[in-house]
Amino acid sequence: MKDFNQRKRSRDLGIRPGILSPGTGNSITDVHGVCVGQVTLIEEGDIRTGATAVLPHEGDLYKDRVPAGIAVANGFGKLMGYTQVAELGEIETPIVLTNTLSVPRAADAILDWTLSRPGGEKICSVNPIVGETNDGRLNAIEKRVLTSGRILEAIESASIASPAEGNVGAGTGTVAFGWKGGNGTSSRVLPQSLGGYCVGVLVQSNFGGMLQILGVPIGRLLKQHYLHAELAEPIGFADATADGSIMIIVATDAPLSDRNLNRLARRSFAGLARTGSSFVSSSGDYAIAFSTAESVRRTPELRKGVSTASELANESVSPLFQAVIEATEEAIHNSLFMAETMTGRDGTTIEALPIGTVLGMMQRHRAIA
Repeated sequence: MKDFNQRKRSRDLGIRPGILSPGTGNSITDVHGVCVGQVTLIEEGDIRTGATAVLPHEGDLYKDRVPAGIAVANGFGKLMGYTQVAELGEIETPIVLTNTLSVPRAADAILDWTLSRPGGEKICSVNPIVGETNDGRLNAIEKRVLTSGRILEAIESASIASPAEGNVGAGTGTVAFGWKGGNGTSSRVLPQSLGGYCVGVLVQSNFGGMLQILGVPIGRLLKQHYLHAELAEPIGFADATADGSIMIIVATDAPLSDRNLNRLARRSFAGLARTGSSFVSSSGDYAIAFSTAESVRRTPELRKGVSTASELANESVSPLFQAVIEATEEAIHNSLFMAETMTGRDGTTIEALPIGTVLGMMQRHRAIA
């Protein structure tokens, strides 16, 4: 089967993990009110980077905070703002994803944006949330070309439209499973009998292992995995390595406490594992989950008094676990299927996932029609 010139989302090619249906856009922005903005820098021969901003709702994020939880599968990374979220269980700013050396400037952009909002002149403490992966294989990361002003563009451009995927924003220069990685998104909607809630996921994929799709061992079949040398197997399509990281952002309109959002964030790693991640020592694997439900919104009144928030009980959360597993798995697929071959620093070229070859393998394994 020939490989495609035009990239397509995995679901459009018959790859549909799980049993639940996606939302209208199969995107994190299917969760009502969630906004995403991106800025992409592709300049000269060695600048391949960007930033992605996720806003939990369109209102005053600092005033009307959202309950949140963070899970860490492997902590080799730089997640700014983690300890306060762990302590208070809430997020008060946009979430920005970028490259490793741009974390401080992303925090500065969040501060500029927050303090410039109405009432910002009275704010004396802000907890910016910034996640990162290292795009140094394709990007001259040490040049630090992402200024706070450019990252601010990602925050200010955020909208409820489905975000672009692949080589955009924080995923511009990333690599996954030895192929070109990037940003990807997906969603799942529960049936009305289970509440009709939506779970949306956005990933910045920059990690490794042995790629598998719907159980088909693509990395092994193509000899494209980080243990190829140790197993005396010739390299396949690209230079595979398991180094790198992944950031997983989970949004839901289900009324969850910060404790159950921590549980939801942890379940996203099951979706990550399904794709073949090896969770190696040098990988940072992080998940941030938040709820947009009005009933659990941390308003000033709620933060001052006795909470009477209406939230789902533990036994009602299990279907959301299934939803986040499926959405995470498909978001990672989309990050690979939508990414294009890229040449960056020192002439390094990272090939895109060979879609036609992969589909042929999956058909032979009867994983897709």
